Amino acid sequence: MDDLDEELRDIKREIIESRGLVIKTNNLTNALAADLKTIGRRQQTFERRAFWNSAAANVLFVVVVLGVVKVSWDFRADSVEREITRSQTEGKRLREELDGVQRFEDERARAESAAATFYELIRTGKRKELLEGYEAVAKERLTRAERAFFGDEVKRARGQLSVAAYHTGIDQVRTGKWQEAVASLEDALRNDDAGTHAPAARLALAQAYRKLNRQRDAIPLLVKLSEASADPEVQDDAAFLLSECLVDIQAWNDAKTALRTFLRRFPQSSFANDARMTLADVEAKH
Repeated sequence: MDDLDEELRDIKREIIESRGLVIKTNNLTNALAADLKTIGRRQQTFERRAFWNSAAANVLFVVVVLGVVKVSWDFRADSVEREITRSQTEGKRLREELDGVQRFEDERARAESAAATFYELIRTGKRKELLEGYEAVAKERLTRAERAFFGDEVKRARGQLSVAAYHTGIDQVRTGKWQEAVASLEDALRNDDAGTHAPAARLALAQAYRKLNRQRDAIPLLVKLSEASADPEVQDDAAFLLSECLVDIQAWNDAKTALRTFLRRFPQSSFANDARMTLADVEAKH
């Protein structure tokens, strides 16, 4: 009987202990389940955070890549644009140089043609046509040698025409063709007013002016000739003719001054006696 009670007590104790173990196990299971839930939530939070971090990193990477690409593209575009601009500028410069060379070639070809034509006038001795054509050929792109040669030839032609016109004018003065003489002598001086014949041409022109009652045109020529002529032999002639022109226009005081100056400067002149008589007459009347 005692053994049975002891066995029952052992069974009750085991039952109680088993129940306690079950409760502990249940509690542990619940605690484990709670821990698992907590771990699951933390894992989900971590995963979401990792996802967004990864997404943000990817977005940042994409932005950085795009920025680098844009900067590189802009740099490349600027480089290409600068190269295009430089090429366009260089192309424009080359075109301008080419146009300049083409213009030079065209102008030079035209100048060579004009020079050949002008040289033909020199060779054939057509002096008037030579002078008429010089102004046009001088505007062409001549070489320095051509310009110097043509200039010398024109100067020579002017001198020859001037001398020829001077001799024609002197002949016309001798025959009393005063109007024609004026035209010839003016042409002579227009072609060459610094030749050795120029002083004599001016004196003859002044004589022709006086014969045409153009004393006021003659006086300026005679004043220069009488004061500083390149040919001393015409100074006394010019001085006496000046006094005659002043008498003609009744400039009495100037005429007396001119006659006195003439007699003082040229007492041995062949016109001295005529000058004295004219001076005496003017002084007596005026």
